Amino acid sequence: MTATLPPPERPEIDAIVEMIIYLYTESRRLTKGMASGFGLTGPQLTILKLLESFQDLSLSTLSERIRAQNSTVTGIVDRMEREGLVRRERSKADRRVVHIRLSEKGARLARDIQVEPMEIFRSALLSLSSTDLRDLLRILTKLQRQVVSRVGQGGQKKSDGDGT
Repeated sequence: MTATLPPPERPEIDAIVEMIIYLYTESRRLTKGMASGFGLTGPQLTILKLLESFQDLSLSTLSERIRAQNSTVTGIVDRMEREGLVRRERSKADRRVVHIRLSEKGARLARDIQVEPMEIFRSALLSLSSTDLRDLLRILTKLQRQVVSRVGQGGQKKSDGDGT
């Protein structure tokens, strides 16, 4: 029986993982705190600000943008629609497609929320040089591809072929 050896010591990898977890956790904390001040959940705030930026999005595009399953986003949008924040409209080009748009009430609320957690990260990124931004994007894209290849697009761990 062969024992699996632990990965070699790589303190820089641990530091990077800790930074990624910190940034993720901090963005969720900021979103949740800001959202609750307006009577929203974090995902509702994210959807509100996305729709403010893009005017309308299909449910599947919205799901992709917030990295959630369609069924999860459907539930969030259902609640937002009941609260009068969004409305659904069938696409004129393809009747199977439903677009989600802000209602007047939702648009007003989106305008009232001046600072969003994404803006904190955007302003921090503005402090980087163009070269650093390109390098960071290139590295993060490679990292994303590696993660997706290991766990799959939907977050489910990929089977390694032995039934697990």
